[in-house]
Amino acid sequence: MGEELVNVIRGGLIESVHSGHIAIVNSHGELLYEMGNPYKKVYARSSMKPIQAIPIVEQKVDETYLFEDADLSLCCASHIGEPMHTERVQNLLETALMGVSNLKCGAHPPRIEEEYKKLLQEGKPITAIYNNCSGKHTGMLLTAKVMGEDLENYFLLEHPVQQRILDTISEVCEYPREQIEIGIDGCGVPVHGLPLYNIALGYARMSNPQNLSQIKQHASQKIIQAMTSAPEMVGGTDTFCTSLMTVTKGKLFGKAGAEAVYCIGHIDTGIGIAIKIDDGNSRAVYPVAVEVLKQLNLITKEEIESLKPFHETPLKNVRKQVVGTVLPKFMLHRTDDITSK
Repeated sequence: MGEELVNVIRGGLIESVHSGHIAIVNSHGELLYEMGNPYKKVYARSSMKPIQAIPIVEQKVDETYLFEDADLSLCCASHIGEPMHTERVQNLLETALMGVSNLKCGAHPPRIEEEYKKLLQEGKPITAIYNNCSGKHTGMLLTAKVMGEDLENYFLLEHPVQQRILDTISEVCEYPREQIEIGIDGCGVPVHGLPLYNIALGYARMSNPQNLSQIKQHASQKIIQAMTSAPEMVGGTDTFCTSLMTVTKGKLFGKAGAEAVYCIGHIDTGIGIAIKIDDGNSRAVYPVAVEVLKQLNLITKEEIESLKPFHETPLKNVRKQVVGTVLPKFMLHRTDDITSK
């Protein structure tokens, strides 16, 4: 177990406690701050999407299909299924002479309640286009098409699309390819397990890519530009990813991962942050993310205030009454303080 990071307070009692791990690394590979075990091996889940998108730019898929920033941003998304997401996925597929049936991510209802109700009222089918990973899968499909590769099995580990992604993660995160743990993600593609430190390093190296190859420098900069210029694509209305990048106006990029993972890259400093909550409860990870940025002085008081619903999250009952708060409760450990003891 990691260190206690978040208290859930109801009335006068601490009702629950969430523990976890944090690694904060610069682009030179120096571990600056930590909580818990910064070398704990975890699945990055969807937090890996910005790194997984690098081959899209390397293989000039974005140029072939004349991507706007919003298109590339969508390839990094865990979207909530708003029309701005699903219509753009549809357009990208049609541009490449493909359709929703080519997506192998499976279907689930849109995560935005209004859109789900609308589908039910109109009797329309729930297809793979509403899957929160449909943008990522579209990017993978288009890459396979540009490369003249099999379109049916693009999601399998042995497919060249997934092998390029595996190579990219190994290079950007500076972790041996053969030591990356492979599982299957919720959308069916390989998911990658590596130490939290290396995930944070990957975000740091994307933020300040001077130590990457020239083509990966270009790809990293293009992906960050896309995500920060079109943050509404990464999550959607009122989601943390979109709010964080909108409020901070291009200073950083952030991406959530399932089972309470969150990663951030700060462009000016080249700092990468990786967070994992032990119990996988996402209600704890956003307060931690904002608190880390606050303690590192990477966001202003005004930005913290704008993100307050995520920093000090109200706990509501079914009557929508505020009955408690989810609060971060930790102080980051500087690694130089630790090593000097």
